[in-house]
Amino acid sequence: MMHWTKTGAALAAMMALAGCQQSVPTLGGGNVGGPAPLSPAPRGQVYSNQLPPPPPPPASSQTIQPVLNPDGTAVNGTTTPGAAPTQTASAAPVTREGLVGAWRVSSGGGNCQIFMALTQWSGGYRAASRGCPGQVADVSAWDVSGSQVVLRSNSGDTVATLNNAGGTRYEGTTTGGQPISLYR
Repeated sequence: MMHWTKTGAALAAMMALAGCQQSVPTLGGGNVGGPAPLSPAPRGQVYSNQLPPPPPPPASSQTIQPVLNPDGTAVNGTTTPGAAPTQTASAAPVTREGLVGAWRVSSGGGNCQIFMALTQWSGGYRAASRGCPGQVADVSAWDVSGSQVVLRSNSGDTVATLNNAGGTRYEGTTTGGQPISLYR
């Protein structure tokens, strides 16, 4: 019986090796019954050209604010060196859909974030402020009133009113008189 077991194991090993030799390449580099070798990639001449210059940037809608006297007139027609550029008002309508998402806020000398959603909430739609100073920390709702963005507290009281200052920037004041900017 032991003899038959050894013979069977040897026969099984030989059949396995015989089956492998049909589809595996041989050491000499030739294939026995395997797939045909791949042809080399075509060789051609490589060309290089200079890219055209980039297009000019779009005209900026930013203007430099002039230095103003207390009566509102310009001082000698000059502008303030290093004055922060401001964007001119945009005629684009203010839409609720355009306000959804995360916004950066500058108010009262601090910076923070406000997140606006289209979930119904007391005073309009749900808003959440994060790290905001002063009255802006109370913002929990928002809405659009005509062409203005109104930020409200949980009780529905107005916290700030902002106007479109161009693109994705809104400028206004809080009910306490602090300037506030909402931008992306």
